[in-house]
Amino acid sequence: MVSDDNLRVDLQAPDIADWRHGNTGVEYAHCLDSGRSGPDALINALMHGNELCGAIAVDRLLRSGFRPTRGRLTLCFANTEAYRRFDPSAPARSRFVDEDMNRLWSADRLDAPPVTAEARRARALRPLFDRADRLLDIHSMGTRSAPVLLIHGLAKERRFARAMRVPATVACGGGHVQGRRLIEYAPFNDPDSDKVALLVECGHHWSPESAVVAMDAALYFLRALDMVDPGYFREHVGDPAPPPQIVLDVTHGYTIRTDDFYFTAQFAGLERFPRAGEVFAVDGGEENRTPYDDCVLVMPNHRAVKGQRAFRLARAAAD
Repeated sequence: MVSDDNLRVDLQAPDIADWRHGNTGVEYAHCLDSGRSGPDALINALMHGNELCGAIAVDRLLRSGFRPTRGRLTLCFANTEAYRRFDPSAPARSRFVDEDMNRLWSADRLDAPPVTAEARRARALRPLFDRADRLLDIHSMGTRSAPVLLIHGLAKERRFARAMRVPATVACGGGHVQGRRLIEYAPFNDPDSDKVALLVECGHHWSPESAVVAMDAALYFLRALDMVDPGYFREHVGDPAPPPQIVLDVTHGYTIRTDDFYFTAQFAGLERFPRAGEVFAVDGGEENRTPYDDCVLVMPNHRAVKGQRAFRLARAAAD
C-alpha cells in the first residue's frame, strides 16, 4: 500500500527548454570543457521522468554558469519525453513513456533496433556514456528514506564512494531482476576497467530535501574529481560537513511471487532489525523474516507487484 503522503509533490519541476540545444549533437546534453587535462565526467538526470531532483541540480549547474576546473563535464537530461508528461496530480505516471529506461543498458538491447521511446533515447545517449570515465546517475525514491549511494561493491567503486563522502549510506550489491541499469553498463561494472559509475538515490521523489541532496551529490562528486572551484563549492553546497559514511553489503533481494504481498508496516527504508527472525513482509501468506541480526531493509518498494523486486536486505560491511 502506498501512503497518500508519498504521492504529495512539494517540488517545482524546472523548465529545461533552454537546454534542448546543447553542443554535443544530442539534445539536452551539454559538454563543459575546461581546456585542461583531467577526468571525462558526466552527471545524468531524469533517467526517470518523474524524478525531479536531478533535473533541478543539473539545471542549477547550467544556469549558474558552472565550469569545471579541469577535464570536461557533460550534463545530461535523459528521459525528457517522459519528463514533459509530468503532472503533479498524477506524479507516478511519467516515470517512463514505454518502458523503464534504466533497464536497457546492455549491448544486446542497445544494438537492437529501437522500438520504444526509451530505447531510441538510450541509443542517442550511448556515445556520451561510452566516453565518460566517471559518471553520476541521479535518482530519487518513492518512500521518504534517507539518501543512499548504490554501487556494486567493486573495489574501485568503494574507493570513489569514500572520496565522494556523500550520502551517508552506501549500499553495495546487485540490481534488478530484469534488465541492466546504467551503472551496470560495461565497462563501468568491469573490475579490470578504471571507469566508475554510481547511482545516488536522493530521498523522496518530490520532497524539497531531495533537491538539496542532488546538488550536494553533484558537488561532492565533482570535488572528489578535483573539478570544482572551492569558492563555487562553498557557495552552493547544502551540507558542508557531512557525517561519516556507513557502508552496507546487500545480501538478499526479494522478488514478489504472488498477488498478495504486503509489508507489515509503512517502512521507508534503512530500518534496522536487531534480531534475526523478525517478520517484515508477507507474500501469499508466507512470512519474510530477517535472516540475521542487525539486518537493514533497503529501498522497500510499496508499489511493486508480482515479478518485481520488493526490497533488499543488507548488513554492515566488514571493511
